[in-house]
Amino acid sequence: MSQQPRAVVLLSGGLDSTTAAYLARAQGFALYALSFLYGQRHQRELQSAQAVAQALDVVEHRLVSIDLAQWGGSSLVGAGPIPTQPSQGIPSTWVPARNLIFLAIASGYAEAIGASAIFIGVSQVDYSGYPDCRAEFLEAYQRAADLASKQFVETGQRISVIAPFLYIPKAGIIRLGLALGVDYGLTWSCYQGGTTPCQQCDACRLRAAAFAEVGIPDPLLARQSEQA
Repeated sequence: MSQQPRAVVLLSGGLDSTTAAYLARAQGFALYALSFLYGQRHQRELQSAQAVAQALDVVEHRLVSIDLAQWGGSSLVGAGPIPTQPSQGIPSTWVPARNLIFLAIASGYAEAIGASAIFIGVSQVDYSGYPDCRAEFLEAYQRAADLASKQFVETGQRISVIAPFLYIPKAGIIRLGLALGVDYGLTWSCYQGGTTPCQQCDACRLRAAAFAEVGIPDPLLARQSEQA
């Protein structure tokens, strides 16, 4: 009997990363979830990451602390206010090199535990315009990760970086997640600190538009309304 393949899932607790984790499980992977405390305002998302990891019964859930706020460069780590209006160009919530850093750590973790894949829930369809959510970046990263891998150099076997939603709009991600049994009431998207979604930031607006397109209430808002 062959061993179940392992996958590292970058799990922020958000809508996209949660759906990616459910998809990885549906594809037969044993899940090793990786979340980051990086100085983000919205540390509330880590509660959601933990809840999702428990719901998925992951093999392991690791929380890595790395202080990206120490040099600033993003309103998401405290350098200025979170914008509440659509931005021209790349918004101030972009954290310099965040996905590059996260993927590099995920690659090390994956090679150490013998994982064959890394799942990341990025999309370049309806998103905030972050440069590290694009196919060009992921293709370049995969090549760099191969060259940095002992496994790849010795055997030619890569640890595949899988971005299943790269060309899928957020409403499509939600529809897939519902079919997979995702409880979106566990997830968190808002960039503002606090315990209630602001419903004004980029993340909240994209989430609201997607649930409206799918034609269902946001389970998180519905759950919070019931608890109020």
